[in-house]
Amino acid sequence: MSKERVDEYQTLLDKDFKVARRKRLPNRSLLLAAGAACIGGTYPLYEFKFINQTWIERYHTTISEDFLTLLWSIIVSIFTLGGLIGASIGGTLSVKLGRKGTLLANNAFSLTAALLMGLSWPTGLFELLIVGRFFSGINAGIAICVQPLYLGEIAPTALRGAMGMGTSIFITGGILTGQVMGLREFLGREEYWPILLATTCIPAIVQLIVLPFFPESPRYLLIDKGDSEGCKKALKQLHGVGVCDTEREDIEKEKLNAAGVQAKKPWELFTDHSVRWQLLTIFLLNTAQQLNGINAIYFYADYIFRQSGLPEDKIRYVTVGTGACECLSALTCGMLIECLGRKVLIMGGYSLMSICCILFTLSLTFQEVSPVVPYLSMACVFAFILSFGLGPGGVTNILTTELFTQASRPAAYMIAGSVNWCSFFFIGLLFPFIVRGLQQYCFLVFLVVCVAVVTYIFLVVPETKNKTFLEIQLEFQSSKNKKANCVDGAGTTLLTTSI
Repeated sequence: MSKERVDEYQTLLDKDFKVARRKRLPNRSLLLAAGAACIGGTYPLYEFKFINQTWIERYHTTISEDFLTLLWSIIVSIFTLGGLIGASIGGTLSVKLGRKGTLLANNAFSLTAALLMGLSWPTGLFELLIVGRFFSGINAGIAICVQPLYLGEIAPTALRGAMGMGTSIFITGGILTGQVMGLREFLGREEYWPILLATTCIPAIVQLIVLPFFPESPRYLLIDKGDSEGCKKALKQLHGVGVCDTEREDIEKEKLNAAGVQAKKPWELFTDHSVRWQLLTIFLLNTAQQLNGINAIYFYADYIFRQSGLPEDKIRYVTVGTGACECLSALTCGMLIECLGRKVLIMGGYSLMSICCILFTLSLTFQEVSPVVPYLSMACVFAFILSFGLGPGGVTNILTTELFTQASRPAAYMIAGSVNWCSFFFIGLLFPFIVRGLQQYCFLVFLVVCVAVVTYIFLVVPETKNKTFLEIQLEFQSSKNKKANCVDGAGTTLLTTSI
């Protein structure tokens, strides 16, 4: 072969490599936009240890144990109520204000909560904690609803799963940051509580400064607002000039398919037979996300660490390790999700959690048999948290994005969020009674939940990796959804030619 021909082929190979590389790696602006969207509303909340002291200073008497327990219950549960309200209004706000606009406006709740909780200590008003926790819950409810919605809509199809993991990664990173900051070596001392409480404003301030530099969701601009120029500009900024045309075509097809259809309300989804199985799927997955035993693991973790004989001053570092474990699993899920797919990860996560439930029941039952058994229980704690983060913790929100088209997606997130927060409240209310009645055998209940979810996903939920929203919708509507390969090639054509 002549040298000229070799150089020609080499040039073509280099060009193909650059195109493939561009498809695999997200645009820098896209990554920064995802970070700016995720950083708000992900900072953790901290324990409050000064109610009793405040009561004594105000009334010159000690607070009764029952009333103190009631106040603690209110402070804990009010966050859940706020989260439920936030999830209930998040979808509506994302339609009225846009995805980006809602994320920016949501910071008002975070800043208000930080101010109230920060002032509770110097003013001696523990009531501000309750109100602050309520606003924090609203902030979290809106953020968990709108963040994955924004990420799923700005990401290209090939990177939608990895980008959608941004919410889980930042939430777990925020929890880990809170655990580290709460150590006595940092801000965990009593005199630093006002500072610790007020630091929840930092992510909100950062997002208010950074997010305005990035565009609104291109899908929202074109489909909801009809802003063709704004969509084109947003795609160029997020994806680059070379690869934005393909995404633009997908959005145009979805716009044609949704012609004349307004954004649906949550109650309208319940009467829409075309999304019946999608709605059932997100209902079950969001319920299972709270009822799969992850809360029980965190409840038992402190007991297990003490049973292992660890010194008291070491236990808090091991607890930080659980936060690091969850953060690591979310990062791992983000790296694997585009390779293995959503279905493999979420089924694998629930399957591993099922095994951990069995091992955890056995290790707790035979805790006194050998000094090694408590360490086996510790291993189960970390294994369960890793399994949760690898599948259910992150993939659930991504599936909520992918199983619905533009008109139904905000309402679907309102339903999913409401179900998730209600399940969180439900398990918080009943879990003490479950533990008291079944003790370590409570994990057999969670085993049933995990196995049931794996069975349902295997039989009903299709793989959504590298599929457009229209192709996923067609696969659910088709009576032959088992034959996904047959649908992939014709899905878009069928939908667009039927209009």
